[in-house]
Amino acid sequence: MSEQIYGWHFVGSKLRDGRPVPKDGVWLRHEGQIKICASGLHASRRPWNALQYAPGATLCYVECRGDVQEEIDKLVCRERRIIMRADVTETLLYFARMQALSVIHLWASEPPDVVLDYLMTGDESLRNAASAATTATARGATSAATRGAATAAASAATSATTRGAASSAASYAARGAASSATSAATSAATSAAAWGAAWDAAWDAASADFDALIREQFGVAA
Repeated sequence: MSEQIYGWHFVGSKLRDGRPVPKDGVWLRHEGQIKICASGLHASRRPWNALQYAPGATLCYVECRGDVQEEIDKLVCRERRIIMRADVTETLLYFARMQALSVIHLWASEPPDVVLDYLMTGDESLRNAASAATTATARGATSAATRGAATAAASAATSATTRGAASSAASYAARGAASSATSAATSAATSAAAWGAAWDAAWDAASADFDALIREQFGVAA
């Protein structure tokens, strides 16, 4: 019997090859060559890694088997079935806001109240104003720390109208806020080695936080 692997896979309205997204519990099979990044059914062992390839905000917890090939952040297989799925739009936006709040202290001056209010509450009526305020701060920032912190907040406040579909906006916001928050957190490093170590630590912390949020939502242990 081939090895069975459990992982994560984001989907949009259809699969990348144009096929409809199957129902939960139905095995999907790929006929033909299996080649990672090119041909086959893909997934990632960690939600964070799956996020890097997300075409939307529907996340599936999946089982994979058959002809498995694997790299650091993804795998490909012959057969895959969805065990359960969820729209994680709100989780993605919450994660983005928490990433921005984690570096809010690095602003050179007090951030606008509308930015703090949006990041702490997620009130959609404040999103556009917060986005405008953070974008303006990021453009005018003279320090890398302030620019990174403001850009993280701007990513968290990205509106659906600037990214297309709301689900796509959420995945962009999550990835962008994490990247910008990591940049802000590492801005004080005084050497390439210190910067690299600080970046790795901050990125690992962000990814662990994301994985924990998703696993809690799905009720799946690490």
